[in-house]
Amino acid sequence: MWFAGPARRAPVAGRPQAQRLGFSLTPGMKVGLYGGSFNPAHDGHAHVAETAKRRLGLDRVIWLVSPQNPLKSRHETADLGERIAGARALAQGPGMIVSAVETRLGSNYTIDTIRALKARYPGVHFVWIMGADSLATFHRWKGWTQIMHEVPVAVVSRPWISLKSRFSPAAQRFARFRTPTRSAFRLATSKTPAWVFLFGRFNFQSSTALRARKPR
Repeated sequence: MWFAGPARRAPVAGRPQAQRLGFSLTPGMKVGLYGGSFNPAHDGHAHVAETAKRRLGLDRVIWLVSPQNPLKSRHETADLGERIAGARALAQGPGMIVSAVETRLGSNYTIDTIRALKARYPGVHFVWIMGADSLATFHRWKGWTQIMHEVPVAVVSRPWISLKSRFSPAAQRFARFRTPTRSAFRLATSKTPAWVFLFGRFNFQSSTALRARKPR
């Protein structure tokens, strides 16, 4: 379990894979980083990505398919290639990119990924995107307070958990930095820490439920 302690900066220099991330970004772009296991990807994930792109006025949303979530069991996590294929089948809209950038960077933690991308693409305005279910457990992420200071964060409402997540440790700690929904379009260029909670229609699909229905 991870708490608010500082996350050591992880070097990525010297990794050949880090030089070929599979996409290009230019200064001034507003880019959403949407990380997750996508195990499997489903319409709820697409709903979060599309809602954030539209409401924040983003140029790109990069689905960062995690090689392995440190907070989840390996034996329940499908092969990376299978999860990437599933995400690509859903991320069909303009400006949607599915990437295994964390595998290329050798990054296991969000804080390291964000720092590496900011260093690689100076002048790009990154926003971290998550569903409300992730906000509820955000305080368990390594370097979570540092993430809030590195990039603005957009949280998209999810069924059953939205109310609870708004009273989570992370939401309470950064309550005074919450941006009004009406100002969401300016979030990407806001001074950090800054975050917004985006309300919208609920999509009731979940990876947990889909795995439970999958034949063993």
